[in-house]
Amino acid sequence: MKAEEVKARARGQWGSILAALAPQLKPALERKGRHVPCPVHGGKDGFRVFKDVEETGGAVCNSCGVFTDGFATLMWANGWDFSTALKAVAECLDGHVRLMPHQSPAAQRAEGDDERLRQALNRVWNESVPLSEHRAEPARLYLARRGISVSSPPTLRFHPSLAYYDGDKRIGEYPAIIAMVSGAQGNPVTIHRTYLTKDGKKAPVESPKKLMSYPKDRKIVGGAIRLVPAGPVLAVAEGLETALAVLEGTGLPVWCAVNAYLLEHFDPPPEVRRVIVFADKDRPTAQHPRGHGQEAARQLVQRLWAKGIQASAIVPAGDIPAGQKSLDWLDILNRDGAQAFPSLQSIDARLRKAA
Repeated sequence: MKAEEVKARARGQWGSILAALAPQLKPALERKGRHVPCPVHGGKDGFRVFKDVEETGGAVCNSCGVFTDGFATLMWANGWDFSTALKAVAECLDGHVRLMPHQSPAAQRAEGDDERLRQALNRVWNESVPLSEHRAEPARLYLARRGISVSSPPTLRFHPSLAYYDGDKRIGEYPAIIAMVSGAQGNPVTIHRTYLTKDGKKAPVESPKKLMSYPKDRKIVGGAIRLVPAGPVLAVAEGLETALAVLEGTGLPVWCAVNAYLLEHFDPPPEVRRVIVFADKDRPTAQHPRGHGQEAARQLVQRLWAKGIQASAIVPAGDIPAGQKSLDWLDILNRDGAQAFPSLQSIDARLRKAA
């Protein structure tokens, strides 16, 4: 029983397989691509299966991490090791476990409503204003509170009153920083939102940072928030504020990959000859024993070199502070200032020394 053979047979059926082997995932499977409570640790809306879950079986939890395929999802959801998950999936496919439809009629109807998603994305973008406008004061205050003083790129915008939902329940409306997430080819895919209060603090909601749902024909993997035009050398970081910190500390063109999963799968445009990854330093977990940020950066670097693109990764110096899950480059900017960021020349010297 070879894993690749079982995986190939499961492609296109992962939704039913997950529903049969991990029934706790059914609420997420009925709302593909939309947030629901995590089946492992609870909460309100921190978990979702990917829109292409039928093909991949993948899912993500804001707290637990990213599960790139159905085996990883089952191992996490059921506490299985890989061999147990592999055997269970094979038995499902051989008919030992009955595969039941996992979508409700309402979910099936909603799945095809791509036009509604397009209209929602266009409406939010068209209602936004530049961060330089007077009404965008909450955004400027927020960035200042975070320790960011670099001029905000025009690709970041401000929405004065954006609805926040917990599942289908409308919680309220909040100001928000919004950013366009582009696909690998530069095409618009979706909008990243950072919900705020009117006085420039993070909104008091379960998940103040969210991606909007987007049509099925758009692909986010490989993409990023293109903060500034790329050059031959491009820096990339996970979070939006971390990327802004790198922009302030280095002056290099920087793009934001949004999260570790998208960082790992980032594809730079053709004009980029070199990528420098400013990685988060994350604490080890059972899923990511070397730290999720570090592992994602390493995978990206290896993949880019295989494509003929020079790449390197840098993690912040120092220990992760007590009580924090990670140390990122925004922490370095606030702790040590812009002078703590490496120059391109110092990065080159370090690489030569390592070689």
